[in-house]
Amino acid sequence: MPTLPDDDAWLLEEQRAIGDRIRVARIRQNRTQESVYLAARIARSAYQEIEAGRAEARIGSLLRIARVLGIHVTDLLRS
Repeated sequence: MPTLPDDDAWLLEEQRAIGDRIRVARIRQNRTQESVYLAARIARSAYQEIEAGRAEARIGSLLRIARVLGIHVTDLLRS
């Protein structure tokens, strides 16, 4: 079984990548952060932290964001 690195640098990198994918999808649709977090029923600060890659997003939040953006949640998680 593979072992994980001792530090969490990989986790931070993945969080940033997910946030980048959300931002790219939002910008492609010419949407504001406000329009997404309001439609997803997520607090503004929570959404901003997720999109900036500074927060460990709950699966429910990712599912809501993906639905609002019209994409599948796996599109946010794929490298």
